[in-house]
Amino acid sequence: MSRKEKQQESLPWVEKYRPRKVTDVAHQAEVVRVLQRAVESANLPHLLFYGPPGTGKTSTILAMAKTLYSPATYRQRVLELNASDERGINVVRTKIKDFASTAVSLKQSEGYPSPPYKIIVLDEADAMTNDAQSALRRTMEQFSKVTRFCIICNYVSRIIQPLASRCAKFRFKPLEAESMVERLRFICEKEQVEADEEAMAAVVRCSGGDMRKAVTLIQSAHQYGPDGVNAATVFELSSVVPDDEMTALMQSAATSSFENVKKQVTDVVAAGYPASQILMQIHDVVLADASMSDKEKGVVMEQIAKSDDCLADGADDFLQLMTTMMTVMTAKAQRQ
Repeated sequence: MSRKEKQQESLPWVEKYRPRKVTDVAHQAEVVRVLQRAVESANLPHLLFYGPPGTGKTSTILAMAKTLYSPATYRQRVLELNASDERGINVVRTKIKDFASTAVSLKQSEGYPSPPYKIIVLDEADAMTNDAQSALRRTMEQFSKVTRFCIICNYVSRIIQPLASRCAKFRFKPLEAESMVERLRFICEKEQVEADEEAMAAVVRCSGGDMRKAVTLIQSAHQYGPDGVNAATVFELSSVVPDDEMTALMQSAATSSFENVKKQVTDVVAAGYPASQILMQIHDVVLADASMSDKEKGVVMEQIAKSDDCLADGADDFLQLMTTMMTVMTAKAQRQ
């Protein structure tokens, strides 16, 4: 085995099985169809990709770039910046502007379209300041003849309107279960991993439409137990609260007893489950509870949102979970 092959084998599965062509991107048929035409014509507008994490945004633009440019010219034609890089207004005025302003060679590479422009990929652009985005707008206008921008974000509302209006927008949807299972089966076959239907269902449930998370879970579960991937291992590795513990937590709210609720919340926090994950599961349970009215559900959902925001700001897990569970208990008590 050559050195390059050894490096390929040692890659995390997320990178090893990242789509190499635009057509390999799963469950984004409309986006792929439009971009495929753009690749064929080599006429690309500025792009804005938005949607949840792990749905193929970065993979799609990198696959497009590798289709357009040969490996020899890729580094000269593509600049990728993500949230780990400093991207304030000074970076826009220096690094991005310098790369965007340089002339492009008209030399063609055999087997590649090699269009006469460069591509700048700004991953997680919703983390950029408004001043940096405003500066970027002018750069996009000034060098559009030789540079195309691809702006990638999770929340399109955090991109200023003047910047968004200059791009063709593409929404990436969370992956459906069938698409995820098909891709995961392909990876399991390549890696000779045994995973039954129950394990696949557990991976799909825990990943929530995030393909990157799903692939990482499969790899982690395989390494955790090389005899095969099972549902119990997947749930354990994903920090999902088991159904019986969630049932006990929700039933404590129905008893209208503060002490019962406190005990269950204390137990679930002591078990080490992330508070954000518990809130997400409370959300799903309440949403599916046919015995609660829409108004009662709305009150609980509002509190879940507030608690989740507080957790993001560093609030105490126990206090936020207690506040949410007391809201659930109050809603159930009023119904009774």
